Amino acid sequence: MLGQLGNFCILRVTTIVLACCISAIAQESYKVIDLGALGNDNLGCAMSINNEGWTVIQDASMVPGQQDNAGGTILKARDAIGINGFQIDLGTLGGPNSWMNWGEINDFGQIVGYSETAVPDPNGEDVCTFGTHLTCRPFLWQFFHMSALPTLGGNNGQASAINNRGQIVGFAEDGTVDSSCPANKTNNRTQLPVLWENGKAKAKALPTGNDPGGNALWINDKGQIVGFTGPCGATNHAVVWDNDNVNTLPDNGTGAEAFGNNNRGQIVGFVGSPDGGIPNGALWQNDALTTLGILPGDLGGIASGINDKGQVVGSNFDSKGNWAHAFIWQNNVMTDLNALFPANSNLFAVMANKINERGQISGMAIVRSGPDMGNIHAFIATPVRQSIGRSVADDEPTRPKSNLPANIGNQILRRGGLGQFGR
Repeated sequence: MLGQLGNFCILRVTTIVLACCISAIAQESYKVIDLGALGNDNLGCAMSINNEGWTVIQDASMVPGQQDNAGGTILKARDAIGINGFQIDLGTLGGPNSWMNWGEINDFGQIVGYSETAVPDPNGEDVCTFGTHLTCRPFLWQFFHMSALPTLGGNNGQASAINNRGQIVGFAEDGTVDSSCPANKTNNRTQLPVLWENGKAKAKALPTGNDPGGNALWINDKGQIVGFTGPCGATNHAVVWDNDNVNTLPDNGTGAEAFGNNNRGQIVGFVGSPDGGIPNGALWQNDALTTLGILPGDLGGIASGINDKGQVVGSNFDSKGNWAHAFIWQNNVMTDLNALFPANSNLFAVMANKINERGQISGMAIVRSGPDMGNIHAFIATPVRQSIGRSVADDEPTRPKSNLPANIGNQILRRGGLGQFGR
């Protein structure tokens, strides 16, 4: 009887373990929604996602195949909101283009970013980096209307994130010349990290420690802010602002930047590697740095989003500067997001930007087949409780060929701040 009982217990435990494993696998698979791109644009990237599943998307029309050192010429760029598979153009502040850093959308549908106006910059700056040299203003979009946010007295600025309390962060110029900029630098005005609140009528400068400037990139619902400080708009230190105090996060002495934080105080971003400064995804918690690692075959990476469960998403890039693989990092393991996409998905995810409290992920992917083959589409990945069998990573383990310029990653890196890393 004891032997039979033992066999029963072993069978019972085995069944439970298998069930748990199957459940874990099921929880890690994703349903993928292709959000496409606006009109005839060939680039769509879902930058942020709120807890309703609404996304904020940057769309662009680029010259196909143009091998330009900045990733190709952008003919038109617009921010959009994605709701239930549809995209709505947010418009501009009078100029031809709008864009964003991470461009948070909060749970009330408020969106922030930056837009060109119709006014040429009197100092010849090109802060929106479209080559038009028009003034670049931070904006708040709500109730289907885009309005400019104030600067610190200068001509330009950008807004990066808005929390559910309506607090907005980004950077703004104060009008002074940044003495840390080289003599031939086009954008040479001091850029300071800022907070807009209390009706957004005034920009409040945040401290930058020993650096002359910086940029605030994310804010959680407790009002804790993360970003970077450095010279002439470039990255030097990843920092966190809490109650108007700035604290530098641990790094390897080769530069770092913080892209996101959750309400538990966990922070994600990148740190330069000790041996060469190549960015690697990073997680900071309790004043300790954890480097997340790199997927096989990739050169470097960034971590850009984290939810309150501690799930981290980000992107790896290859030796050519292309975004190569989107990833999710959880339970101390980095997984190629494509390994969790069903094999019949027509998208190969190369960039994962944010993750909401439901575990939904926003990002961009290369279209694998059909009339848009090789173009970049925005996507939402939603966790589902089912086995996917074969995955996209099984069928297409490497980054598929894209019709867009080889350095498209550099285009987004440059406008998101990472392109100024080490400059």
